[in-house]
Amino acid sequence: MVRRNAPLFLYQVVAIVAVVFALFLTQSAQALDAKARAAIMIDAGSGALLFAKNADVQLPPASMSKLMTAFIVFERLSQGLLTLKDQLPVSEKAWRMGGSKMFVEVGASVSVEDLLRGMIVQSGNDAAIVLAEGLAGSEAAFVREMNETAQELGLTGSSFANVTGWPDPNHRMTPRDLATLARILIERFPQLYRIYAETEFTWNDISQGNRNPLLYRNIGADGLKTGHTREAGYCLVASAVEDGRRLILVVMGLETKRQRAEESERLLAWGFREFAKYRLFQTGEMLDEAPVWMGGESSVPLVAPTEISVNLLRANRSGMSVKLIYQSPLAAPIQAGEEVAILTVAAPDTPPVDFPIVAGRSVREASVVGRLVQGVTALLTGG
Repeated sequence: MVRRNAPLFLYQVVAIVAVVFALFLTQSAQALDAKARAAIMIDAGSGALLFAKNADVQLPPASMSKLMTAFIVFERLSQGLLTLKDQLPVSEKAWRMGGSKMFVEVGASVSVEDLLRGMIVQSGNDAAIVLAEGLAGSEAAFVREMNETAQELGLTGSSFANVTGWPDPNHRMTPRDLATLARILIERFPQLYRIYAETEFTWNDISQGNRNPLLYRNIGADGLKTGHTREAGYCLVASAVEDGRRLILVVMGLETKRQRAEESERLLAWGFREFAKYRLFQTGEMLDEAPVWMGGESSVPLVAPTEISVNLLRANRSGMSVKLIYQSPLAAPIQAGEEVAILTVAAPDTPPVDFPIVAGRSVREASVVGRLVQGVTALLTGG
């Protein structure tokens, strides 16, 4: 594409945006100290990165990997291949499984709904194995599906060796993958996601509370999953909503339960306090009027196909630039909704971010006479 100078009104918009706009990850954001060995925080709506520390390091995820186990179950439910009322049998392997337990009994049958609560609320390793064996025939077969699904979802830093998060050198996830998976779960399965907010579940006359400490702190938290082993340390994938904005946080490798709770709350509070969502253009808003070559009309409006908004650090509001880039003039015919331009937003030390801009209406080709007139005019004017 060829750069074209924007009209005066667009320069005025740029001047306003430069005052209030900042990009997703800045040096001041990175300067935030985190006690976790690795961490990441994203805006759930846009996927914008707000904070990262060792975000792409593969680490033992412990029970946080049950998010992938749940994802596959949720998929089966959404596809109609499984119902919450379906009963699955408890094997001796599931019954004997150590670690966190739902306390299912060997030989019994348990509903998918109860097994999901046992796995999500109580972090039951036995529940996870019952679900895996019931859906895939064996834990090993279900693990193969977990690894295949991870690749389909783009979770390139994840590899699974079991369905529970039990320690294994081949069982690894990155903070970035965990945040991505949490975002997908929230977006695709809003009804089932509500289970993650439940603070207690009782099975076999044994009541257990949800291990997610943020659910009890009145900060808008409604998920997702804790994890802990000696190797992994204390970990958490968390999500919280404030004033309609949802953030997703992953912390890994903390030293104590208390540190996990306090650090997670502190980081989420920082994210809500320091970042805000700013709308630059509304859906259908015109950014420019572009000239058209050999068209039935001399120009076409360039409009935003969807709302263009960004999450920005409040403290970093200068040095931004906004440029509209397109080939000028645009050649007819042009279809309404066709991508014809790019809005590029750039900042110092930050990769530019591009947003597609489309034609606001269709422009047909000019008639033979019209094309002849435009061609002669261009020759005479040198345009």
